[in-house]
Amino acid sequence: MSEDLKKMYKTIMDDKFTPQMEISFVDGDNRQTLFYEKVSWVIEGVEKGLRYGENPGQEAALYRLVNGNLTLGEATTIAPGKHLVSDIELLQSGKHPGKTNLTDADNSLNILRYFTDTPCAVIVKHNNPCGAARADSLEEAYSKAYMADRVAAFGGCIALNKAVDRATAEAIANQYAEVVVAPEFEDGVIDILGQRKNLRVIRINNIDRLQNFIGDRVVEFKGLMDGGMVAQWSFVPQSLKKEDLMIAKTEYKGKTYTIDREPTDQEYQDMLFGWLVESGITSNSVIYVKDNCTVGIGTGEQDRVGVAEIAVDKAYRKLADRYCFERYEIPFNNLEDPDKRAQIENDVKEVKGNLIGSTMVSDAFFPFRDGTDVGLRQGVKAIIQPGGSMNDFESIEACNENGATMVYTGQRSFKH
Repeated sequence: MSEDLKKMYKTIMDDKFTPQMEISFVDGDNRQTLFYEKVSWVIEGVEKGLRYGENPGQEAALYRLVNGNLTLGEATTIAPGKHLVSDIELLQSGKHPGKTNLTDADNSLNILRYFTDTPCAVIVKHNNPCGAARADSLEEAYSKAYMADRVAAFGGCIALNKAVDRATAEAIANQYAEVVVAPEFEDGVIDILGQRKNLRVIRINNIDRLQNFIGDRVVEFKGLMDGGMVAQWSFVPQSLKKEDLMIAKTEYKGKTYTIDREPTDQEYQDMLFGWLVESGITSNSVIYVKDNCTVGIGTGEQDRVGVAEIAVDKAYRKLADRYCFERYEIPFNNLEDPDKRAQIENDVKEVKGNLIGSTMVSDAFFPFRDGTDVGLRQGVKAIIQPGGSMNDFESIEACNENGATMVYTGQRSFKH
């Protein structure tokens, strides 16, 4: 029975999607049409499209935009021919990619485009980042991103913004990942990564021009269960540098409330890094960042207090696993020695899951101070959020009581 079930994951769908697709926006006699062509790859002499959709049994196809310039009001879609994920080059595949592989790669690049100067690594799993970090070297950035959540990174998509060197490749080859995306691979690197036969190694020819995609919009489509469709312009973050941020200030019942302390340079770095990483996370979300690396990521929850608490819990659990792996080379869940477990748990509690001095990032405002208090109790010293709540004064008071600073972005960052 189990062998029969395993066959499900080996299924390759022979999709019936057409070679071309056209989408037209019509207003009276004015018709604007986007033209797409289906994408395929030649793997072991056979032309193949997407392996399957989100699940085995769901046919799927990838299309790239080849013509048409859509303008609606003041918004214009990305220019045809400016390809990224829809123009991937498979250097090694083993198994050709499925829909989730491409959407993970897409969201990792969606985040990575804001960090093109400093070596940066983003690891995405099920369309949410599980670790992201910047560092002086690519190997260090990858290591920090991986150890931020080693468990969730299993089978994820690793996106890197610099050419992969041997040291980084060897670190990647020691783990299990589904996809590696990078602008280039140095000599000998493909052989190292080839130790993982089913690892999809993807070169994105335009990744060196990732910054050119900042501010560009595309039309996003969401199909509804009755065949209907929602169309929206893609989200564009407006806060890209510290001058775009506003020190938290509000008025309530005739009284002005202002943050007592301005952020330090490092806090500004972490706030902006966290805010841009957060733009690729499913809402409701709250994340914690410290020294240009994610510490705890809470995604897709219904209430803001709950997601702030989940991110704290993950920070503690992931740090325990990291300590255990570094000391004993096994996951914390597999550690049976009670004394060693107790020591690790105490070490994690002592640094509060590495949250002391961290930055708290929220994709929407805090309706009450209870959300901010979750982070402040763990030693958070900086908060970045959109602002705009009737009760912003509560969060300002909470920060001032704890010697923390807070800034507004003036923009919500939901993603569904």
